[in-house]
Amino acid sequence: MSNLAAQPNTHQPDPEAPAPGRAPILQLRGVSKRFPGVIALDDVSFDLYPGEVHVLVGENGAGKSTLVKLLSGIYLPDDGEILFDGTPVHLRTPHAAQELGISTVHQELNLIPHLDVGKNIYLGREPMRGKSGVIDWPALYAGARGQLRQLGIELDPHTPVSRLGVAMQQMTEIAKALVNDARVLILDEPTAAITAEEAEQLFQLVEKLKAQGTGIILISHHLEDATRVGDRATVLRDGKYVDTVPMATSTPNDLIRLMVGRELTQQFPKETIPFGEIALRVDHLCRAGLLHDISFDVRQGEIVGLAGLVGAGRSEVARAIFGIDKIDSGTIEVFGQPVANSTPGKAIENGIALLPEDRKHQGLVLLLSVGDNISMAAPSATGAPRGLIPPRNRFQTARRFIDALRIKTPSARQKVMFLSGGNQQKVVLAKWMLTQARIFIFDEPTRGIDVGAKVEVYRLMGELLKGGAAIVMISSELPEVLGMSDRILVMREGAIVASFDRADATQESIMSYAAASTHDEMGAAA
Repeated sequence: MSNLAAQPNTHQPDPEAPAPGRAPILQLRGVSKRFPGVIALDDVSFDLYPGEVHVLVGENGAGKSTLVKLLSGIYLPDDGEILFDGTPVHLRTPHAAQELGISTVHQELNLIPHLDVGKNIYLGREPMRGKSGVIDWPALYAGARGQLRQLGIELDPHTPVSRLGVAMQQMTEIAKALVNDARVLILDEPTAAITAEEAEQLFQLVEKLKAQGTGIILISHHLEDATRVGDRATVLRDGKYVDTVPMATSTPNDLIRLMVGRELTQQFPKETIPFGEIALRVDHLCRAGLLHDISFDVRQGEIVGLAGLVGAGRSEVARAIFGIDKIDSGTIEVFGQPVANSTPGKAIENGIALLPEDRKHQGLVLLLSVGDNISMAAPSATGAPRGLIPPRNRFQTARRFIDALRIKTPSARQKVMFLSGGNQQKVVLAKWMLTQARIFIFDEPTRGIDVGAKVEVYRLMGELLKGGAAIVMISSELPEVLGMSDRILVMREGAIVASFDRADATQESIMSYAAASTHDEMGAAA
């Protein structure tokens, strides 16, 4: 492994490149991209060979998304050049990139939900009956079915996209990309919102495409993805090129050291904090068809983790406690006092905060500034009179949290949409800290953020606990649940089926309950 300092960009071919003697299909040479107050990419070079999976890694804000947008035709570089088959190209629009053979499957999928799979696959490239200008629907669906089968996917192309899970939507996006004759496929966080089994199916498809000669760029915060399918990995840090390493001789820890410039000696900085009184008690909570007799409590200084498979009902518990969804029966107590959290406003008054799973759409207003987002849940805390909050109050308040939480932003006036995922999560946390909440519900707190930002979020959770808060943490990452929780509740089909103290929990014991199909199986697992 090379040293940890960002390397000068020599623009030389990578000596570890696969298939010596073969020319790269795609190259970036000395590319830079600047925005007001920010250098997103600074003299970065990168290359991709046919039949290669090249993993692009780095912390949030490292420049990965900007590089992808350059290759997708969304941005134009300010300096440097992009070469395709050795020829300089100008990707002025996404359509130009697709025509050249570069297709991107973004983390936010670009499908039309009310159309079916076949129509989405051939959107804009529908086969016509001769010169009549009439779409040849039988040919379209036959082609879509054949494309799906070629990828090893058994799916009726007449199925509406709205009925598909995230994994099958991704498969549909990939089929659509290949119909567009893609020679380069960019996968942006493809495993962020799918199960381990679905991820394995995706990786099998990646291997098949690789064997067919497709060049694949994979962006993922799950470094295990890099070791699972990657041939090489290029590391970016603060918009600069750091190193390109062969995955055959590299580990996730090697990549982490290159990404953050230091060793992460403790991935889960969990501190032992004495428990206080019961802050939240949920008793026999029920909602028809979704939640069945949910009962648990959380003490001050304690993290109670909710584990389970997708669809187990964990987020539904959070939504019910926070008053988003109505409950049919059961009670909620906050510090011993019965409360009726019939609306989110009531929950906020009772000192409950929810950091939602989808922070971009449910936790933030992306078009507003950092200061506006921080102050919106507790306008009175800015010291302003009733009514509109003067900008000066908003930004003064925001600056306190920007400093305290180490939010990386040029100013409190920066639109929150331009922040990295980890910094957006800190803005959501700052918003709730301003309300002086005492009970925090974190739903997938580190989804879509890098390892360095994850440690920062865990550190902030520890600070909340020291201040007397109680935390409910929902996570699909079992190492995170095991590393941060004091107690773990396992959910399945809308019910709590097991409870473990921190010292007794293992990944195997949690999964044996989460995936059991009957109560007999659960008993056998115990």
